[in-house]
Amino acid sequence: MVRSSKMGGMVTDPAGKGAYVREMFAAIAPRYDRANRLLTAGVDESWRRRAVAELAAPRGGRIADLCCGTGDLVFHLLRTDPALQVVGVDFTPPMLDGARARAKREDPQARADFVEGDVTRLPFEDASFDGATMGFSMRNVVDVVGTLREARRILRPGARFVNLDVTKPANPLVRRLFGLYFYGVVPLVGGLVGGSKTAYRYLPNSLTNFPDADGLAERFRTAGFREVRTIPLGFGAIAVHVGTA
Repeated sequence: MVRSSKMGGMVTDPAGKGAYVREMFAAIAPRYDRANRLLTAGVDESWRRRAVAELAAPRGGRIADLCCGTGDLVFHLLRTDPALQVVGVDFTPPMLDGARARAKREDPQARADFVEGDVTRLPFEDASFDGATMGFSMRNVVDVVGTLREARRILRPGARFVNLDVTKPANPLVRRLFGLYFYGVVPLVGGLVGGSKTAYRYLPNSLTNFPDADGLAERFRTAGFREVRTIPLGFGAIAVHVGTA
């Protein structure tokens, strides 16, 4: 178990958490997509479509998908505009293997590239992308503000960064019901389907010390983003954050 404490998006043991998260996602990579669809009854795909719509990427633009996993947002982006140049970045090789395997079916023209890299130190030049996305991963990074600053650094002026993630519902009743599901059902079902009870206990608990929707919006501003907006989905249990570089 990783012991860490957070302040302003930082953790006291970044090396330990990073290694733990990499190993955890490597373990669940083969069944990751199946578990996600089951746990959300497929609704997560509609959330990704909304995130892509909020990105408002220029036609044929160059887009980075950070912590791309097996490529869910990458392939949504390409379905929206086949002319896009999409680069998926992840630091877990088995996840990238899964993305490349999916690409053989979903991207036969090989329009997407998948690169191994750390989102806190992206291997790209300043102002080299027309937009960036990140889905269900910000809770797992070792430095939230640092990651946001890196996302802003690689964006051209006026380009958007869109983050999609679970959040703490503001409504007390929704929060209670969501808590019963997220902390009770997800570890049980995810452990059975995803193949790792430890991983699916960690994933819900990663929300505990993560900023709420307003707190994450403030971190967007701290990182230098303008025109920051928050769009609640899933009865307030999911949030899309949008910031302009």
